[in-house]
Amino acid sequence: MPTRTARTAWNGSLETGEGQVEMTSSKVGTYGVSFPKRAADDANGSTSPEELLAAAHSACYAMQFSAVLGAAGGTVEALDVKADVSLGPDSAGGFKLTGIHLTVAGEVSGIDEAAFLSAADEAKATCPVSKALTGVDITLDATFES
Repeated sequence: MPTRTARTAWNGSLETGEGQVEMTSSKVGTYGVSFPKRAADDANGSTSPEELLAAAHSACYAMQFSAVLGAAGGTVEALDVKADVSLGPDSAGGFKLTGIHLTVAGEVSGIDEAAFLSAADEAKATCPVSKALTGVDITLDATFES
C-alpha cells in the first residue's frame, strides 16, 4: 500500500503565525492555516488539522462502511457521511481532540435496518482512521433510508 504525504510551511508564533498545508501526494491544493482561525467559530477561508482529520475520517468511514455492507449482502446506492471533530482544552495543559461524531445516512438494498446499523457500528470500529484515533471518543448516528 502507498504512503501519502502532506506538508506544512509555517512562519511566526502560534498566536500571530500562519502556514500553508500542501496536499503533496495528490497535488489537489494548498490551504492556509492559523491558530486564531483554528480556534474561531468561523474558519474564514482557512482549514485546520481538525477539518483535515474530519475529511480523512469521513472518507475512510465511507469506504469501510461500503465494504462491510457489501460483505453483509447489501448493495450501496448512496452513503452520506459527515465527521465533526472537536478541539478543546486538555486538563494536562494545551489542547486535545475532545470527540469525533460520525453521522451517516445510507440507501442500501439487500439488507434490513438491523443489518445496516450493525454494519455501521462494525465500520466505525474497523475503519483505519478510527483505529488510529482510539484515544478519542468516537460516536455515531446512522440512518437507514430504504
